[in-house]
Amino acid sequence: MNFIGAGIAIMGAAIGAGYGNGQVISKAIESMARQPEMSGQIRSTMFIGVGLIEAVPILGVVLGMLMVFK
Repeated sequence: MNFIGAGIAIMGAAIGAGYGNGQVISKAIESMARQPEMSGQIRSTMFIGVGLIEAVPILGVVLGMLMVFK
């Protein structure tokens, strides 16, 4: 059961992060197309947002590993 729980935790984290990254990047590209002069600030904010979103699947993998090896 630990292996199934770990797989579900990692799968949920990966799906959520993929969806979140897709939304952040698509909105950033849309806003860069509307205001090209702000593209530098939008790009840096996008990278910060993607980095914060990527922290969630890392925590999911750590949680999954704790479930497997505990």
